[in-house]
Amino acid sequence: MSYGAAAALQSAVYQALTAAPDLSGVAIYDAVPPSPPGTFVLIGPEEARDQSDKTGPGAEHQMVISVITDTTGFLSAKVIAAAISDTLVGASLTLSRGVLVSLFFVRAYARRISEGETRRIDITFRARVAL
Repeated sequence: MSYGAAAALQSAVYQALTAAPDLSGVAIYDAVPPSPPGTFVLIGPEEARDQSDKTGPGAEHQMVISVITDTTGFLSAKVIAAAISDTLVGASLTLSRGVLVSLFFVRAYARRISEGETRRIDITFRARVAL
């Protein structure tokens, strides 16, 4: 197993999201900014597992991408979440290290944060990378 393609995968996902027309104007981060805008996308936690086989080393990365908003209701966050899913599912991303074999939607979880007005949708994707 290798975690060697993790940074390359995150960079490719970031590039795809920032280039997506349906996400134009939506800020995308990999850490919560000190003064977060009202709505933003956060490339968050990731878990990687060995997926090496007889053809060579590889890894499965489960990554979470979140939509966080202080907009009333979930509708606007769901529209952004759908655009993220549409952009990434089955995408043919070019990695600077390794090769993306597949990219799938796993699940989404929508909730209010701390009983307040902030909403968060966590979308989990599974990426298989060969090295």
